[in-house]
Amino acid sequence: MSQKAEFEAFLKKMEDMVAFAKAQFGFPILIDPRTGIVMWYDQRELKVKFIISVDKVRKFFEALREGKLLATKCKSTGRILFPPQVDCPDDPKSEVEWIELPTEGELITWTIINVKPYSFSHYPDYIVGIARLPAVNINVLAWVKCKDPSKLKQGMKVKITIEKREPEGYLTYQIVPVEEC
Repeated sequence: MSQKAEFEAFLKKMEDMVAFAKAQFGFPILIDPRTGIVMWYDQRELKVKFIISVDKVRKFFEALREGKLLATKCKSTGRILFPPQVDCPDDPKSEVEWIELPTEGELITWTIINVKPYSFSHYPDYIVGIARLPAVNINVLAWVKCKDPSKLKQGMKVKITIEKREPEGYLTYQIVPVEEC
């Protein structure tokens, strides 16, 4: 059974439990089978698709195709903006310039995502972390590519790489420990 089918079966079971609870108690509640905690089951479904313009930061996406990670730098204040922005928060009248970021950094922190939003439910548990790029003094938030999270250590050397994320098939950047993980 696929993960999506398992999730849909789980939802059906929860909906049946909620229907029973509503009939008995008058509330859409259920007891989480793993924890035993009483939970409110919101019956509204949220499905969001959107289209937003990224034309002003198009260069960022073009650089990803070339395997480069870009940021913008305020010409007035020198502040590096990542993800890139075309307006500096410290001086909105200033212009920005594009700079290529170094890929070497160190891992500051991470967490394993077990409870995923529906749009990521097709992924197994994944790791999200923050890497500091000391050469430019900025932090990068991204998924961490690591099969064994027990090997992750605060301060360990990492690289920022550009890879195609499947099954969506789009390019994104991620944090990859230098030592095998």
